[in-house]
Amino acid sequence: MGFMPFIFGPSFLILVPAIILAAYAQWKVRSTYARYAQVNVESRVSARAIAERILSGAMISDVQIEPSQRQLSDHYDPRKKVLRLSAPDSTSIAAIGVAAHEAGHAIQHAQGYGPLTLRTAVVPVANFGSSLAFPLFFIGLFAQMPALVTAGIIAFSAAVFFTLVTLPVEFDASRRAIAALRDSTLVTESELGNVKQVLFAAALTYVAAAAMAALQLLMLLSVSRRR
Repeated sequence: MGFMPFIFGPSFLILVPAIILAAYAQWKVRSTYARYAQVNVESRVSARAIAERILSGAMISDVQIEPSQRQLSDHYDPRKKVLRLSAPDSTSIAAIGVAAHEAGHAIQHAQGYGPLTLRTAVVPVANFGSSLAFPLFFIGLFAQMPALVTAGIIAFSAAVFFTLVTLPVEFDASRRAIAALRDSTLVTESELGNVKQVLFAAALTYVAAAAMAALQLLMLLSVSRRR
């Protein structure tokens, strides 16, 4: 992103709030996770066991739980029905909160939650759009071809849409996670409050991504109008 200020000029200032928010979100999620990765729940239940319990409670038996290789790479893959956890054997508040959140995504998938279905459907379009958007925009800008500039903006709009539809998906998964943990009685109310801090920090990263994408689109529109 270092070359953008020279290409986009004053329009680049549009991104400053999003850059600050993104930096804060990354610091917040890492510091919060690191803090609560050192605090174990009193029940000593593992992240894997919590995920299994939540899935079982939702009558879901066809989702596999596998270890993920990198820290904070936990995710649910709806195509393969696999829930991957970076710390499946951990009994920490951080690991349990993340595992419950990912189990929430599995429940969304099983119940046909609309925003998740929509997000999954637009993934190929969003990936295609994000990879082509800036090349099309730059070529159109320097070759003075307005049609390519417009095509780049439309392509990037797909990526923006993806980040926006991701927000309700993530918020809902966290809501389901909190409710499931409370129902499990394996986490105390005090521990549940700490889990909420972990999930809030994680949610900030999605908010920052959506803000960055939306403001990048605004920047492209601003530059195209000035040209």
